[in-house]
Amino acid sequence: MQIFTEYRSELFLKKYGIKVSKSYLTNNAEKALELSRKMKFPVAIKIMSPDILHKTEAGAIIVCRNEVDILTGYETLLNIVKKRKVKLEGILIQEYLTGNEIIIGIKKDETFGHVILFGIGGIYTEVLKDISFRSCPVSKKEALKMIEEIKNIKILEGYRTQKPVDKIVLSSIISTISKIPLKNKTISELDINPLIANGKSIIVVDARMILD
Repeated sequence: MQIFTEYRSELFLKKYGIKVSKSYLTNNAEKALELSRKMKFPVAIKIMSPDILHKTEAGAIIVCRNEVDILTGYETLLNIVKKRKVKLEGILIQEYLTGNEIIIGIKKDETFGHVILFGIGGIYTEVLKDISFRSCPVSKKEALKMIEEIKNIKILEGYRTQKPVDKIVLSSIISTISKIPLKNKTISELDINPLIANGKSIIVVDARMILD
């Protein structure tokens, strides 16, 4: 089994034309500070380790609102790495995006082969459990049906101050991702959660991939 961190998973997704958030990987606190200046605050800093699959639960994500936060946050993350004795690929410096949160995933099923899932992402994934499934690959038309199937579709249609998600753009992304296993049959799991969606802008801000 081979586990791809978020950084490596997002590099992989970029090859398929999937938009990912602006980010940099470093192993140096001063470099982290320098890289953060290429973005607008707030920014997120994250531990990149194949040994930490769920970063939020591990305290491996810190939102920084200024340069002081970058340095103190960097030190905090290194302490977590030392305490948990995990392999460190680096610290990711990432632009902080807000909007509708979406999950798209691929799992290899013993009976059905690769299946793709779509639903409301972020912290609501486990709470709402509002997911649609299909066998891979799916057409854009079928992907659009997946979007319409979820119970909480109104969240994506412009709830409160959020921009409505462009379903045509989203269906194209779902279809593209569903075709990835055709040339990558060793993928056991691809978890993209969340993608941040604002109108036509749909960007990956966290991902994980596991190969057989």
